[in-house]
Amino acid sequence: MKVATNNLSIHVEQQGSGDCALVFLHYWGGSSRTWRHVTKQLARDFHCLAIDHRGWGQSDAPADGYGLADLAADAEGVIQALGLRRYLLVGHSMGGKVAQLMASRRPEGLMGLVLVAPSPPQPMAMPQPARDIMAVAYNSRQAVEAALDHMLTARTLSGEDREFAIADSLAGAPAAKAAWPRATSLEDISATVSEIAVPVLVIAGELDRVDTPDLLRAELLSRVPQAVMAILPGTGHLSMLEAPDEVSQLIHQFCGQIFIPQA
Repeated sequence: MKVATNNLSIHVEQQGSGDCALVFLHYWGGSSRTWRHVTKQLARDFHCLAIDHRGWGQSDAPADGYGLADLAADAEGVIQALGLRRYLLVGHSMGGKVAQLMASRRPEGLMGLVLVAPSPPQPMAMPQPARDIMAVAYNSRQAVEAALDHMLTARTLSGEDREFAIADSLAGAPAAKAAWPRATSLEDISATVSEIAVPVLVIAGELDRVDTPDLLRAELLSRVPQAVMAILPGTGHLSMLEAPDEVSQLIHQFCGQIFIPQA
C-alpha cells in the first residue's frame, strides 16, 4: 500500500485488523519486510503496519531530507492518513530513535512505545575512521555480509532472511545510506526524551555490538524512568530476525498491558 505524505509516496505493509494498531519502523539498511516474521504473528490480534522509511524499500527516495524530523514526519503522516486512533510505535535501531522523537511530542492516540535495540537519544559515539567505514558499509554485497557477520548478528540467520537483509541494504538510496552515519546518527534528542509519557518497553540483545544493554541503560533508561528492559540471551542487533518468536511474545505481552483494561 502507498500513502501520500510530505510530497512523497511512502510504502506500508499492512496486516491484521482491529482498533489497536502497531506501527513498525525499521533500521538503517532495512525495510518493512525486516519485521515480517513479527508482524505475521502479531497480526492475529492487532492491526500491524510496517513502514518503509524514505529512501528504503519501496518508498520514494528524495535527494535530501533524511533527518530524524523528516523520518518522523513521514511516519506521522502515515498515521494521520490512515486514521489510527489507538496505536503503539515499535522502532528498531534508527527507527527506534525516530520513535523516541515521535513519542516525545506526545501525539494523540499513542498508547505505548516498544524500542528494539534502539539507537539511544544522544549522538552516536564513533571515531571518524569508523564512521567513514560505516558510510560505505552498504555499497557492496561483500561489505553488507561483513556488517551482518561482524556487527549486526550474533545468531545465524536463515538463508532467506540473510538474502533479504543483503538486498534491502544494497537497494537503499545513496542519500539514505549516507545520511545516518554522516548526520542523522549525530542528532541529539537527549533533552526531549524525558517528555515521553507513555509506557516504554526496551528489548535489547545480550550480544548486541551496536547498541549494547549497558549503553541503553546509561543513555536511554536513565532519561525515561518508566522504561523497562527485556534482554534476549545470545541475540545480537537484528533480534526481529534472530529471535522473532521471542520479540513477538514480548510485544504481545506489552500490548496486553496497554490495550486491555486492567481489572
